Amino acid sequence: MRLAVVLFNLGAPDRPQAVRPFLFNLFNDPAILDVPAPMRGILARIIAGRRAALARDIYAKLGGGSPLLANTAAQARALKEALADLGQVEVVPAMRYWHPMTDEAIANVKAADPDEVVLLPLYPQYSATTTGSSQRAWVKTAGRRGLKAHTRAVCCYPAETGFIAAVAALIRPVYERVRAASPGKAPRLLFSAHGLPKRLVEKGDPYQAQVEMTAAAAVRALAISGLDWRICYQSRVGPLEWIGPYAEDEIARAGEEGTPLVVAPIAFVSEHSETLVELDITYREEARKKRVPIYERVPTVGTHPKFIAGLARLVRDALKRPALLAPDGGSRLCPAGSTRCALSGV
Repeated sequence: MRLAVVLFNLGAPDRPQAVRPFLFNLFNDPAILDVPAPMRGILARIIAGRRAALARDIYAKLGGGSPLLANTAAQARALKEALADLGQVEVVPAMRYWHPMTDEAIANVKAADPDEVVLLPLYPQYSATTTGSSQRAWVKTAGRRGLKAHTRAVCCYPAETGFIAAVAALIRPVYERVRAASPGKAPRLLFSAHGLPKRLVEKGDPYQAQVEMTAAAAVRALAISGLDWRICYQSRVGPLEWIGPYAEDEIARAGEEGTPLVVAPIAFVSEHSETLVELDITYREEARKKRVPIYERVPTVGTHPKFIAGLARLVRDALKRPALLAPDGGSRLCPAGSTRCALSGV
C-alpha cells in the first residue's frame, strides 16, 4: 500500500515577519470570523494590524517564532515509523494558517502518489473552527488540485485510549511531586483547554462537550482517590463571552483557598505559544500574584509513545472502515444537540 497520512494543525508564525500574515489568514477564515467575504477581509486586516505587535512580543519569548511546526514534524516522523509495516507511508503536516498550508500539503501528497489518504487532526476534540475548517479547506483545495486518491478522515478522538494513557502518564509524576511538596493541602488538577466563544457552542459546536469527555477519561485513567479536579479555558480574546470557567478565575480561586495547582493542557498535543508562554509564563506569574502556593504545568503529549500508538491505531481503524468520515470508534460521539458535529448531515 502507498499511504499518505495528513496531520491537520493550526500553524503558527515561524519568524517575526510572519506574524501579521498569519493573523490575517486566521481572521480571514469564515469559521473564525463569520461575516461576508468582502467585509471579512477588511476586518481581518484591521484585527491583524492591531494584534500584530502583541503577538510579536509573545513569539519573541520563543525566539521570534513558534516551535509548532517542528513539533508537528517530530510527531509526523514518529507516526511514520509506527505505520511502517503498512508499506510506503508518508506523513504530511497540513497547517491551516501558516506554512506548509493546505495547498502545499496537497502538492506533497500528490507527489507521493498514494492509494489511500487518511486525514488525521491533531485536535483530539472536534470544533467547526479547527478540524472542521481544515477539512473544508482540504476538500475544496483537493478538488481544485485534482487529488484523486481515496480519502478517509478521522474527525475526533477525545477519549482515545493511547491519548488518554499518555495524558495520565504525564500528569501522574507532576501530581505526585506537588502532593509530596504540600502535605497539608492536596493539589488541584486543573485541565486547561483553548477557549471558544460561547455563542458557537450555543449554535451546536461540540467542542466543550468533547473537552469534558477528555477530562473525565483522564480522571478515570488516573484513578486517584478523592482527586480534586476542574476544567478551565484559556486564550480568550475580544469582547465576546467565551466558555468558562476562565483559567484566570480558577487561578484566583486556588490562591484564595491556598490550593496548589497542577495544570494539564488537554486540547493541545504540541508545545507552542499557548503552553510555553501563556501557561508557563503569563499564568505562572498570575499564580504568584494570587499567592497560589505551588503552580506546576504538565507537558503536552508530543511524541509520547502511547499517544503516537493511539494515532497509529486511528489510522489503521480508518483504513478498515467503509465510512469516509468517522470519529474514534466509528460512531457519533457528540451530544444530540450538537448540530455542528462533523457527522451532521453525513
